[in-house]
Amino acid sequence: MDIYEEAVRLRRSGRKGALATIVKVNGSIPSYPGAKILVRDDGTFAGTIGGGCVEAEVWQAAREVMESGRPRLLSFSLAEDAAYDNGLICGGQLEIYIEPVEPLPQAFIFGAGHISRSLSRLCAMLGFSVTVIDDREAYANRERFPEADAVLAGNYEDIFPQLPVNSSSYLIIVTRGHRDDMRVLRWAAAAPAAYVAMIGSRRKVISVVRELVREGMDPHLFRRVHAPMGLDIGAVTPEEIAVSVAAEMIAVRRRAQSNWRALSMSVLGESLPEAVLK
Repeated sequence: MDIYEEAVRLRRSGRKGALATIVKVNGSIPSYPGAKILVRDDGTFAGTIGGGCVEAEVWQAAREVMESGRPRLLSFSLAEDAAYDNGLICGGQLEIYIEPVEPLPQAFIFGAGHISRSLSRLCAMLGFSVTVIDDREAYANRERFPEADAVLAGNYEDIFPQLPVNSSSYLIIVTRGHRDDMRVLRWAAAAPAAYVAMIGSRRKVISVVRELVREGMDPHLFRRVHAPMGLDIGAVTPEEIAVSVAAEMIAVRRRAQSNWRALSMSVLGESLPEAVLK
């Protein structure tokens, strides 16, 4: 199995992994510089860096790298006594670099208006796979969104089951009206996405959520929704709004919690369930 091809397959399927590479060697070791092992998010792996205690420690560290999203550099000294206990009579030293294999981020933009056009271009520039969805063929087309990976036109409820939403998905709701926003949020609030955002004022958000709660949805589902969407930079134009939303998406992607979680919770945090139930 080609490790690089497997890493690409993991990314495209929305899964995580960690790639460990021997980057420095001094003396005798049971492998060679450049040897690699790819640890998948389910604990399975491909490749080897020599087996034994070193590989076991690297496997555990790889799990931690997947969780944190941050690379690590490990050093090992295969002193004879320790190596002998593990069946590795080598006596060398080595360094192993472990880097995260992140899923390919996907931006699903619901609505094909002016903000969506700017956001689609920006997300594509930032490395997101972009899908634009609208129920109007006159708006959801390749002429308007040439940079998007997919442009889908049709009834929202018919399209939802076709979307491969996972933990690397970003759902942005910018449809043409209150009712369409609610249709999408009804589905998106419970989707296993990394980020869910909806355009509109806080008053509109509470109005939409209150109606969905009356339908029977759990109000706590909406605590993770970023609405009003985007970082508060005073954005006014469609282009500026797109920048604020993209910045918030980056903060979520890079786990910059101090930049986005406090803002999100202040708007849709502990007070929201009580607000929508009033």
